[in-house]
Amino acid sequence: MATRVDSYLVEADQLYESYRSLSLEEAKTVVEHLRENLRIHIVKLDAEEMIFDLIGADASLANALRRILLAEVPTMAIETVHMFANSSILHDEVLAHRLGLIPIFADPAQFEYMPPGSSSEATEHNTLVFDMDISFQPPKSEESKNNNNTPPSALNAPTLSVFSNQLVWRPMGEQGVTLAEAPPRVVHSDILLAKLKPGQRIKVEGWCRKGVGKDHAKYSPVSTASYRLLPRVEIVEPITGEEAEGLVKLCPMNVFDIEDLGGRKGGGKKAVVNRPRDCTMCRECIREGPAVEKVKLKRVADHFIFSIESVGALSPERILKDAVNVLRHKCTVLLEAIEKEIAAGGGGGGEGGGR
Repeated sequence: MATRVDSYLVEADQLYESYRSLSLEEAKTVVEHLRENLRIHIVKLDAEEMIFDLIGADASLANALRRILLAEVPTMAIETVHMFANSSILHDEVLAHRLGLIPIFADPAQFEYMPPGSSSEATEHNTLVFDMDISFQPPKSEESKNNNNTPPSALNAPTLSVFSNQLVWRPMGEQGVTLAEAPPRVVHSDILLAKLKPGQRIKVEGWCRKGVGKDHAKYSPVSTASYRLLPRVEIVEPITGEEAEGLVKLCPMNVFDIEDLGGRKGGGKKAVVNRPRDCTMCRECIREGPAVEKVKLKRVADHFIFSIESVGALSPERILKDAVNVLRHKCTVLLEAIEKEIAAGGGGGGEGGGR
């Protein structure tokens, strides 16, 4: 009995064979189509979010871009934590994990990757250092209240909240000069890291390294990167009068609107598609009511609505540019490998050897 995995493998093999069967001229036609029709239209752009339309692209290209946005655009994050003192309620491992997940504002292009191996040395070219030394001593006013010399209850004792803005960047070497225009810092200053009771202390040193999301999620520059196909909502038969009003009420996203025909022929009200982009394909409009046979829901196959939400380490437009550069580099490496294989005589013989 064939399993679902088997069916997926069959579909993947069929898809591979379909692409493999393309002739050189057909492949050139696909490339020319992309060159002539591919375009990007920015719909929304601010410091944290970017929404844009990728038009004229294939699903494979859109998905490759999405995966690169999530996992292959480099950023800086705390990789190593040197724990000198930690008497808080948090274990060292938990505190180190929380520190590693703090988004760091720093340009990764100004740093090198740390070479693999335990003997690799931290330098100003591959490492950023953040220090934090926080201790909590109870105020004298609190001590004076304890006149009977009995220790206060731990539940009633005051607490000190430790936030991410208490991580202070310490320049290494010439970093104070080279990074002076945009000094590294934590992106969000109000991330709660721990709470201290009187007498407790946290003293740590965090070393930031350059990395990508496929190594660890803390390096991902986005909180989410997704796309969906542009909806196409069509009214195939006129919907008027009370049916039009009922259709408008059915749609939770307010995709439909009422057009007042006024004194024109037929008079009354008519339903029109006003905001097709907002459609989530919930199918409420065709599940019941007057539009079951009069409304058709479709998607535009080569129109992708992309949404990028940055964690703040890099701007959304910078993330997109870096992702495109990564994709371009991948394509260049692949082309060089193909040319090298052909030059070495590995193109194969027979009828399909030149493809």
